Order: sequence, then structure tokens, then C-alpha cells
Amino acid sequence: MTRTRSPRSRSRQRSRGMKPWLGWLVKLSIVGLVILAGFAIYLDAIVQEKFSGKRWTIPAKVYARPLELFVGQKLDRQDFLSELDALGYRRENAVSGPGVVSAAGNNIELHTRGFQFYEGAEEARRIRVRFSGDFVAGLGRTDGGELAVARLEPLLIGGLYPAHNEDRILIKLDQVPPYLVETLMAVEDREFFRHFGVSPKSIARAVWVNLTSGQVRQGGSTLTQQLVKNFYLTNERSLTRKGTEAMMAVLLELHYDKPEILEAYLNEVFLGQDGNRAIHGFGLASQYFFGQPLSELKLHQVALLVGMVKGPTYYNPRRQPERALERRNLILDMLVEQQVVAPEQAEAAKKLPLGVTSRGSMANSSYPAFLDLVKRQLRQDYREEDLTEEGLRIFTSFDPILQLKAQGAMNDTFKRLAGRPDLDKVEAAMLVTNPETGEVQAMLGSRQAGFAGFNRALDAVRPIGSLVKPAIYLTALEKPSQYTLTSRLEDEPFSVKGADGQVWRPQNYGREAHGSVFLYQALANSYNLSTARLGLDLGVPSVLKTLGRLGVEPDWPAYPSMLLGAGAMRPVEVADIYQTLANGGFNTPLRGIRNVLAADGEPLKRYPFQIQQRFDAGAIYLTQYAMQRVMTEGTGRSAYNQLPRSLALAGKTGTTNDSRDSWFAGFSQDLLAVVWMGRDDNGKTPLTGATGALQVWADFMRRADPLPLNMPRPDNVVMAWVDGTTGQGSAEGCPGAVQMPYIRGSEPAPGAGCGGQGGGEDPLMDWIRGWLP
Repeated sequence: MTRTRSPRSRSRQRSRGMKPWLGWLVKLSIVGLVILAGFAIYLDAIVQEKFSGKRWTIPAKVYARPLELFVGQKLDRQDFLSELDALGYRRENAVSGPGVVSAAGNNIELHTRGFQFYEGAEEARRIRVRFSGDFVAGLGRTDGGELAVARLEPLLIGGLYPAHNEDRILIKLDQVPPYLVETLMAVEDREFFRHFGVSPKSIARAVWVNLTSGQVRQGGSTLTQQLVKNFYLTNERSLTRKGTEAMMAVLLELHYDKPEILEAYLNEVFLGQDGNRAIHGFGLASQYFFGQPLSELKLHQVALLVGMVKGPTYYNPRRQPERALERRNLILDMLVEQQVVAPEQAEAAKKLPLGVTSRGSMANSSYPAFLDLVKRQLRQDYREEDLTEEGLRIFTSFDPILQLKAQGAMNDTFKRLAGRPDLDKVEAAMLVTNPETGEVQAMLGSRQAGFAGFNRALDAVRPIGSLVKPAIYLTALEKPSQYTLTSRLEDEPFSVKGADGQVWRPQNYGREAHGSVFLYQALANSYNLSTARLGLDLGVPSVLKTLGRLGVEPDWPAYPSMLLGAGAMRPVEVADIYQTLANGGFNTPLRGIRNVLAADGEPLKRYPFQIQQRFDAGAIYLTQYAMQRVMTEGTGRSAYNQLPRSLALAGKTGTTNDSRDSWFAGFSQDLLAVVWMGRDDNGKTPLTGATGALQVWADFMRRADPLPLNMPRPDNVVMAWVDGTTGQGSAEGCPGAVQMPYIRGSEPAPGAGCGGQGGGEDPLMDWIRGWLP
């Protein structure tokens, strides 16, 4: 008899069979929850540690000098407008707010932005500037009242970037322009203020849109998830990474409020690439694409930047303007659909151009030579991590107006010289300084302005040729009992046998001797024979000592050839030497930095200019006089083909053997510039100092329109009338009489007459004698 099991019995048997599996399932679930909880705790620690600490490494920002305005200032109206353009000021018919300028004739009205300087904050205000010729003739507030001085914010010229090359300008929520937050919400995360890091509604909508369109057209990530991905994770595409992202987004929202998360997003989002530098955040993107602070952006600009979030490279407005325009207009349509803006506002915005600058206004390749100088000087006082991570603000002496003029002079001179053999192999360097302060105002490390490689201005060690000669003549003029400007020098061939048996036979450039010449004529015409004789009489060690007092102590052997520039220097060292000559014998070491601010505005370090008197003012005065004769009648006279004869200048040409180096160093009252041209491989060039470097220098001076050299005569210098041919004392009215400066006591005795040519020491007595039998 077969027994059948009851339903209850079969149920109990199945239950007993399932219990082990259920137990394992429960245990595995518990273990999984423990692991998940542990992972959540681990992620929570990561979220809080980075978000509550120093979130970003901020590179140091480097600024040009601020443009200060005052009545009587020498400033061209067009140069002023060009600087405002570089600063991103918008030209409009009427001034409506910060960053706007209106120009009408000689009157310019603008609303400055204000800025935190080393000395304190400069408030934003509306001012009116009136020009007359090349000078500021009036300065006042638009609401009435005169201003003694007004200062514009300085141009941001670059930064010192960390190894990962991220850059950003940190902004606060209260600095964002109208519509930015609303546009961002409308495009990227409509539920931002209602979800807790993850939005199921957004995910469902994205899935539906993508399924119905047959392609991925919309993502479901919230702004919080995007921030987590950019801030903590990689770009890996996997379910694991997506799950981690979602969990971290929820944890982030548990600890921090919406405004803080939104502000972090605005500063973190990637919006472009500038060479090897990554553009992060809307603050930097605004400067990079529009040359304006974020707070000044209008609706059409906001729509463009928000539209780029989806694909900064794909929608790059400089490289893909049509694609970017289409995306911007789509964003504007979305704003109308969601009633963020009125239809007529969107239509008006659509009619506007993209409005991006031709290139990034903060590109780190804009002024690489000058930034190289800044980095070198900073590294004497700061660690590398301080410069690349702490957000320091570096204020410099860089003058963007003079820099553009230097670049223009270099470019145009090479164009004029085109056609000369091997000119394409010729490189160049240039420095511009303020003679009184030693501040470097412009620098070119190559004939190509944006070249960021070998900085020839700081690193090219080249023979300086005849640029050494003013040091020789200064050494002589410091001995007024032996040498004056009208001392006679023999410009005749000679030879010197060295200790090693080698014979040195100097030659003039034209291989022609000139006989007996005045000392000033030998310098003006750069005669080698007379200069070498003078240097040997003085002693080569004495000349080298003078070079050290001028600013550079060269490690040169005391060979006679050093007297004609066989020794090598860098262009920056040449500028240091000529700085002392231009500044009345006062040495002012070259510098590019004025002061440094911490990220929070705390003053850190000031770099005041240092000054030390190295030479007697009278000897320098005579040397400057001879260097002026270089320009009026000597090797530098071709400069006046480009410059007015009334502009008093001083300088010196330099050419080395086989024209391998072309130099010129010269100065006005307010500008000193040094130019070098040559080949990196030390090959021959088709240029002398006069036909090459001098032409760049003269073109620059023409553009810069400097103040004429005005040398106050020192107390120990007197003016005396001498015969221009013999150097003997003469009377003022004598034919050929010229007035020359001398150290007091070294001047020739006054002439008693004019050698039978009429006139004399007493014109009345001479007239009476003429009537006597």
C-alpha cells in the first residue's frame, strides 16, 4: 500500500530544502551591506577631506604695471584706447557700467573696475580723461570734480602653472552675471535644487530621449554628479564608476549645501584648452574667451559658455565658430521654453556675434621672455610649490604698450631687410628698461614675439663688439688731468706682442687709419685703432674694473682684444651696463617685479629699486655727450632717418668679426633699449650694428616717442669755447668755434683772438683796433 504525502508534508520538505539557501542569501546580503557601508565610509572620508580642505592648487598670476593717469602725463590717446581694449573694456555710446568706455574726440569716459593692489583696494569709478596732443590734459570724475590720479587695473599677462597645468580664476556666487545660474540649471540640471545628488527623474528623461532618438543625446547626470566626476574621478566609462559617482554625489549633498556645491562646480568645470594649460571654471573661461571679468558678461556670452560645457573642444568658438553659434542659439531657445528669458531677449541675443577675442588674452605664450625673467627672480625668494599652488599675485613693471611697439619694430625691420642673404637664419633679442629705476618694461627673446623657447635676451652669450668702448672712454674721462673730450688720440696702425708670443694687430672697420683725432671723435665713429691705443694706455685691468662698476664683472682675461669687444655678454648684462651710463653714474640693478600679494590680499614682499652711485657725475656727463655725438655724426646717425633731429639721444653701435653679431644700445631721457641680432650657430650675417640692430632700435624709438635726453650739467662741469679743428681755446664768435664740456680745471685756456680771422676776446676792442692806423 503506497502512502501519499500530504500537501503540508511536502511544503515542510521544500521549506527545509530552501533554508540553507535563504541563510546564505541573508548572510551574503549582510556581508554586502557591510562592505557597501565600509565603502561608503571610505568614500565619505574622501569627499570630506578634499572638499573641506584646499580644493584647488591655484597658479600665481602675473600682472603688468597698472596704467596711472594724471594731468601732464605723456600718453597717446590711441595707446590708451589700445590698453583698454587689451583689458577687455567694451566700447559703447554711453558708459553703462564697469568695463565700458565711450570715446568722443579727445574726451574719453570710462567706468573702471577697481582692483586690489599691494597698497590697498582701488575702487571702481566713472572717470573722464581729456587728451591734448600726446598728453593727458584733464582728469576728473564724471559727476564733477578733478582727480589728482586714477589707476586702471593691470593687465593679466600670464601665470606660473603646476605640473598638471590646471588653471582657474576662483569666483564667488555673488560675482556671477545675471542668467548664468538659471541657464546652467536649464541646460544641465533642472532639478538641482530639488534632488539629493542623484535625480531619478533626470535619468528617466535621459533614457527616454536616448531610446526614442536612437542615439545618446542627453545625459542623466546631475551637476553634483558632474562635479564629483571632475573633482574626484577619472573619465572611465563603466557601471562601477557610475555607481561610485552616484554614491559620492549623495554623500556630498549630505555634508554641504546647494550654494557651496554650485560654487564649486562653477570653479571646477572644464571649459577649454590653451596649449598645455587646462581652462577650468567660468571665471577663467570668461577672461580667456572674452577678455572680460565674468561679472560683466551678457546673455549671449553666458549662453555660449554654458553651451560649451557639453563639449569644450567640439564647441570651441575659435576653432568651430559655426558649431558654437548653433549651440549658443539652441541654449537661448531652451531659456525661452523654460521661461527664463523673454522671446524678444533671446532673439536680440541671437543677432549678436560670438564676440570672442582672436586668442586667449591670458595665453601663457603671449610674453614668454618677460615671464621667464619674472620666474627667475621669484625663485630666489619662493619655493616652486608656492609659485604654482598658492595663488600669489605678482605685480611687475611690464608695459604692454611698449611691448607691442617693440614687437612691431622687430617685425617691420625684418620685413624691410628681407632679401638680404641668409636673413632667415638671423635671430634677435631686445630689452627695454626705465633708465631711472632699472625696471624692465618690455622684452623679446626672439625675433618671433610669442616664441617660448631659448630666451636670447637672458641667455645668449655673445661677443659685444664696440659696445665695450664707452667703458674705455669713461675710464679715461675719470682722469681729467690726462684726458678730455678734445684730447688727441692717434688712430694709426700698431701691433702688440703678447706673453704667449702672439701678435695682435687691430684694424678699423674700413681698414683705414684716420691720423690724429679728438677723443670724442674716436668714440663717435667707433675707431678701433685709437680706442685700442687708449685702452692699452689706461690698462686692460682698469677697463675691466670700470665694467664691474657699471654693473657686470665679466670673467674676461685681460687680453688687448677685450678692448674691442672680443669678450661675451648676455643682452640683459649689456642693459645693466648701459643703465648706469644712462642714469648719471647711478647703478640700478635690473628688475621686473614690484611686489607680491598673497591670494587673500595680504602683502608679502616689495621689491624696491636699489640705487648706488658708482661714478663721478662729471665723467658720466662727458661720456653721455660723446655718445650723443655717436648719434648726430657717428655710427648711429642713420637713426635720424626715422627720428626727428630735435630728439636728443645717446647710444653705441656694436659689430663683431665677420658681422656675426649686430648690436645697438641707446637711451633717451625715459627709455633705454638694447637690441642684438645674430645667428644661433654663430654664422656670418649680412648686418652691422648700424644696418641691423640700430634699425630695430630707431623704429622702436619712433613708435615709443620718448622724451629727449636732458642731462643736467653737474657742478664740476663747465662749458668752454674751443676751436673745432685744433681743440685750442677760442672765443664764442670765432669761425669754427664750438662749445664743449670739461671737468672744471681741465678746460683749455680761453683764446685771446681768432688768429686774424676777426673777432676776439673783446669784440669792442677789436673793432676799435680795426680803425687805428
